[in-house]
Amino acid sequence: MHKNTIDLRSDTVTRPTPAMLEAMLHAPLGDDVFGEDPTINALQEYAANLFGMEEALFCSSGTQTNQIGIKLHTQPGDEVICDALSHIYLYEGGGIAFNSGASVRLLHGNYGRFTAAELRKNINDDNVHFPSSKLVSIENTVNKGGGACWDFQELKAIKAVCQENKLAFHLDGARLFNALVAKNETPKQYGELFDTISICLSKGLGAPVGSLLLGSKEHIYKARRIRKVMGGGMRQAGILAAAGLYALQNNVERLAIDHQHATQVASVLNELNWVEKVYPVETNIVIFQLGEQFAPSALMAKLDLAGFKASTMGGQLLRFVFHLDQSPQDVEYLCETLQKINL
Repeated sequence: MHKNTIDLRSDTVTRPTPAMLEAMLHAPLGDDVFGEDPTINALQEYAANLFGMEEALFCSSGTQTNQIGIKLHTQPGDEVICDALSHIYLYEGGGIAFNSGASVRLLHGNYGRFTAAELRKNINDDNVHFPSSKLVSIENTVNKGGGACWDFQELKAIKAVCQENKLAFHLDGARLFNALVAKNETPKQYGELFDTISICLSKGLGAPVGSLLLGSKEHIYKARRIRKVMGGGMRQAGILAAAGLYALQNNVERLAIDHQHATQVASVLNELNWVEKVYPVETNIVIFQLGEQFAPSALMAKLDLAGFKASTMGGQLLRFVFHLDQSPQDVEYLCETLQKINL
């Protein structure tokens, strides 16, 4: 038994570093519902400038920023187009229906990524029998696609289809910074492409709470009202925003370390006789499939005994996620443990 638990379930489990806690401790505070929290204002301005977008809105979670984004682009009876693996469809509690009363058109892409040609074929005609196609949403990186990154040229082609058909374009960028680091892209490239962008501060960037919605002044004005209706107004939340600002300024480049760890573990998994398939690894997520004769619960029990927490993804799929709370020694120990396991 390892003396410390090594948590591979998600990159949401990180704890603030001493330097991040110090930033939180000394953050100047005010009432954000009055627009008077200087730290929140600084975070919003920093993020908007980073992406070259007009404004940003600090919210409690990525689900909230996504749901606000969907709501401000649609009316009840409209249709949202997204991939079948999208977080907004699978993991946000039916929020598209609950919050926006919108229909959903699911595309079946490659690890959560569809093409402009596939999108074009799935836009409804202007016909009273059909919901009105209004919004296209993509997720980068794709969580359930094993941290897969979109090709930027394909995103530009999708944007062109959106413009031709008067569709809004939303990015669920919960792990966008992983994609930026992996593909050597910039936030401003994405700011030029999307109408609204949701970025999460509490995943790979390591903040304890918070996400941002970015967009035009008009969009963020509407978003602030929707956030209020959802009960999302926070008061002296600068103590949280300080962690997010620290994360954006200090924790982006180090994401490459998490990607290296994921690649290292994937190479070990590919050699094991009880592993049927390992999804392609581009960032910090490793999804792998056990052979049909092996029970995921048996592997989870052996990992738990060795001091690891992991998560299942349905059927024979399991997931490891790498983050800043894991050391190179932890990853080496994981590799050694996997090589010793017999199922």
